[in-house]
Amino acid sequence: MDGKLEKITSLAKRRGFIFPGSEIYGGLSGIYDYGPLGVELRHNIKQYFWDKFIAEREDVYGMSAAILMPTRVWEASGHTELFTDPLVECKICHERVRADQPEAIADHESAHKKDKGKMEWSEPKVFNLLVGTKLGASEKTASQVYLRGEITQGVHVNFKNILDSMHPKLPFGIGQIGKAFRNEITPRDFLFRQREFEQMELQYYLKPDEKTGKETFEYWKNFALDWYLGLGFKKESLRLRQHAENERAHYAKDAWDIEYNTPFAGWKEAWGIHHRGDWDLRRHSEYSGQDISYYDDETKERFIPWDIECSGGVDRAVLFVLSEAYTEDEMGGEARIYLKLASKIAPVKVAVFPLLKNKPELVAKAREVYSALKKEIPQMMFDDNGNIGKRYRRQDEIGTPWCVTIDFQTLEDSTVTVRDRDSGKQERKNIAEIGEYFESML
Repeated sequence: MDGKLEKITSLAKRRGFIFPGSEIYGGLSGIYDYGPLGVELRHNIKQYFWDKFIAEREDVYGMSAAILMPTRVWEASGHTELFTDPLVECKICHERVRADQPEAIADHESAHKKDKGKMEWSEPKVFNLLVGTKLGASEKTASQVYLRGEITQGVHVNFKNILDSMHPKLPFGIGQIGKAFRNEITPRDFLFRQREFEQMELQYYLKPDEKTGKETFEYWKNFALDWYLGLGFKKESLRLRQHAENERAHYAKDAWDIEYNTPFAGWKEAWGIHHRGDWDLRRHSEYSGQDISYYDDETKERFIPWDIECSGGVDRAVLFVLSEAYTEDEMGGEARIYLKLASKIAPVKVAVFPLLKNKPELVAKAREVYSALKKEIPQMMFDDNGNIGKRYRRQDEIGTPWCVTIDFQTLEDSTVTVRDRDSGKQERKNIAEIGEYFESML
């Protein structure tokens, strides 16, 4: 594991962001659980997506589709036939890895250097990534279904329901957030490639027209990049890259990725913008036997709309945010680690301390300030564990933008010390003003 990735993984576990799934039972490869701080960070990222892509727009509707879907859905979408990876098997230990991941092959061969036998791989085989299960009370009546390999299809199969219930006019979008599952051959790089993960997506439908399609595609490309930068990334850390024709998905007329320059594997996909054309609605109309077309009242035309997709992983966003925010520096002559998180996604916005935990009057005043602020800023923390220096370092390490310290001067003039995470600068502010101050900063 890369040195920085190892440090991030260690911090994430130590500070309650992310744990290996079911760790006390040995865990499952490619499965992770979110702790108290991780679930808040993850929630904030999802909320930021929901606000910008859905809630603040008049032309986008939100929905949440079920995880389990009939096999026929995945036949229509092309997943049962085309959702595959090439797999090779080690002839020494029979472990299987992806044939298109040279780093996984190299790692495996390195582990076998001690073996005297010649390292050999089987011929590549096609491996479907869908995770299947059975639904039904008995083996005879149970039907084969799949946990969704992507959340996209849940929107497309509900296109007619949205038309009938909301009566939208083109162009319009449908957005959702939800879990997806892929039977990855070699999950790796912490949260980057998992078997259970969460996606944020927008499907934006429009009238088939080459000029409008290009303009709409360009709009959402830039919108998605601006949104990702808003998570706290430096401009040079992200780039847009167009897919070559031979790497596009089967449904794509055009495809671009927002890529992040990871410290562990170079440029990697963070977000995808795909021109899916009429692939999905047309296929679901054919396979279901239902009319999933759009009728334009003005032109009196009936047609199957095109779809522009914006899609990204929640967990990848968490990983990349932690990677971008992880900082080592020196403050006051001491080395420190801190997460330079954007305040809008930080899991704790403000921490409140009494200067000394053994002085009841300071603790009582600190509790009073904490309770008052928490009504306005729910993501707060009360911390009286250890000396003040250790508390600052602990809050820096979890990315808390501001700390408020109640001291003896507070009891005299109702002012507190507000400390900034990044600079370490401290200011005295009146208790009556700090709520408004933090709201303006957020």
